[in-house]
Amino acid sequence: MSDWPKPVVVLSRCLELEPVRYNGQVIPYDFVRELEPWVSYVPVCPEVEIGLGVPRDPIRIVEVEGEARLVQPDTDRDVSEAMRDFSDSFLGSLGEVDGFLLKNRSPSCGLSDVKIFQGFDKSASSRRGSGFFGGAVLERYPGLALEDEGRLRNYRIRDHFLTKLFALARFRAMRRGGAMRDLVRFQAENKLLLMAYSQKELRVLGRIVANPDKLPFQEVVGSYEEHFQLALARPPRSNSVINVFEHAAGYFSKELTKGEKAYYRSMLKKYRERQVPVSAVSSVLRAWIVRFEQEYLLPQTFFEPYPEPLMSLSDSGKGREV
Repeated sequence: MSDWPKPVVVLSRCLELEPVRYNGQVIPYDFVRELEPWVSYVPVCPEVEIGLGVPRDPIRIVEVEGEARLVQPDTDRDVSEAMRDFSDSFLGSLGEVDGFLLKNRSPSCGLSDVKIFQGFDKSASSRRGSGFFGGAVLERYPGLALEDEGRLRNYRIRDHFLTKLFALARFRAMRRGGAMRDLVRFQAENKLLLMAYSQKELRVLGRIVANPDKLPFQEVVGSYEEHFQLALARPPRSNSVINVFEHAAGYFSKELTKGEKAYYRSMLKKYRERQVPVSAVSSVLRAWIVRFEQEYLLPQTFFEPYPEPLMSLSDSGKGREV
């Protein structure tokens, strides 16, 4: 794609942008700068927004009689209600948004790996959960592209995040057209992507687009959005991706030489054994799509789900099975 719609991403301000952490530091994070030309950031630091200042005494989540409270142990300050009020106000007035990239393990922004202490004692046991602001994000926007910077250091998780982020941005751009023909084209261009992610939801979305009851566009597109987000809820399984590769390769079965077919098979084997990323096999098929001018496959977002400059192969190795 030459004209990428810009996703709107809510970003923790401490990630690469400003020194607003409790200790007055900024967290270096190259991915934020790499993504910046392609998205519109909405920076936020909930702790600063509720007046905690920089630097500040750390806050933590403590369970008190079964209720989570956000407290500042060194000052005995409880900021639970202030954080809840800010979260409701900020998210309620946010407008169009496609994803969130938040600080992991933060008692305010964390999405899933935040320590929740079972008492005020410094040695109290803890469990893992969401921060106050992060939890509000999960509750209000469960279908968007939501990640923290720790998990995005894993290639597979990052690939899924970017795929979903730009898919949702394309959906918003399509929706502004306000016509069924736009939705029909959107479904056609995303067919292989949806086939890789969820064949069940692909069938549901196909029935929605068929619109046998001749419902108005806004009603149809609202139903479509719900199931489109469900389809992209989790990263696709490698076997499903391989099935899509095989489906696409079938379009060239008569045109390719034995050597080309052998090379494709070797790349597919390497992908199956996790020796190369999905983009390595996609690039082979994309070359054939252009070479043979395969009109059905040319617009398929599966082969370029997000801008190519963002396809970094770096991988922390953590969270590989997520």
